[in-house]
Amino acid sequence: MFNELDTVVLAHDLKDRKLTRGDVGTVVHCYTGGKAYEVEFVTGEGKTIADVTLELLDIRPMQRQEILHVRMYAAA
Repeated sequence: MFNELDTVVLAHDLKDRKLTRGDVGTVVHCYTGGKAYEVEFVTGEGKTIADVTLELLDIRPMQRQEILHVRMYAAA
């Protein structure tokens, strides 16, 4: 389970949102019982590109040994 402001990693592509497996987001809301989470994804400048309701299987915690990666976001 996650808490608000936790950093999470997308577990699979969300093509309709142009998000890719491995994109990093922040939990901005936890729904009752941890059944779903509102996760915000932003650009390097802090512009929100997606605010998505995701289930536990859609995200995972960031691991200590992982390194962040940068990619261009193709706006919808």
